[in-house]
Amino acid sequence: MTPEGSLLAAEGLCKAYGPTPALDGVEFSIHPGEVVAVMGPSGSGKSTLLHCLAGIIGPDSGTVRYGDHELTAMSDAQRSALRRTDFGFVFQFGQLVPELTALENVALPLRLNGTKRKDAERRARTWIERLEVDDVRDKRPGELSGGQGQRIAVARALVGRPRVIFADEPTGALDSLNGERVLTLLTDAARDTSAAVVLVTHESRVAAYSDREIVVRDGKVKDMLAGLI
Repeated sequence: MTPEGSLLAAEGLCKAYGPTPALDGVEFSIHPGEVVAVMGPSGSGKSTLLHCLAGIIGPDSGTVRYGDHELTAMSDAQRSALRRTDFGFVFQFGQLVPELTALENVALPLRLNGTKRKDAERRARTWIERLEVDDVRDKRPGELSGGQGQRIAVARALVGRPRVIFADEPTGALDSLNGERVLTLLTDAARDTSAAVVLVTHESRVAAYSDREIVVRDGKVKDMLAGLI
């Protein structure tokens, strides 16, 4: 049964790569407006968990439910459509489109969903201002600092007002000062819009921005709040 009030929940997730189990019966849930840090050493399975929760890859067994949707029963096309409308993504190195300006990068998810350019860029400018990078909106990614580029990536993740944001090591390429600012802006904006954030990290200083921490190790999950495997 999906935990009461949860927005996204996984039950009994198993995923193996050859003989190596990446996930072994994982349970997970997150509520609207909640920030959950997924911690663990490299190779522990935390990125695999994120990819299963986002419907990027399918588990070998188990289910992932998002609201009324069972992701594990949807087609690739249906999951892809859901990621365009309801999910936002922030990656370690931003993954901005180098040929586009910062403004065009932020507006891109809206444009892909059919929003007219003028409206998409108006909404993009609002988030660029909120993320404090309005002065670089006409620059291309190669002209941005690491901190600026990651704020643009956060604005792009938020522009469509997603219900779930998946952030995979979002400050891994930043110095501590820029990392803290990006995390503050990301988590504050998400909570203001009641978006849930799945924050994958191996750093305790990053996890400190979350409401709850879980640790993935050898394919198992430990909820640090409950203290249970």
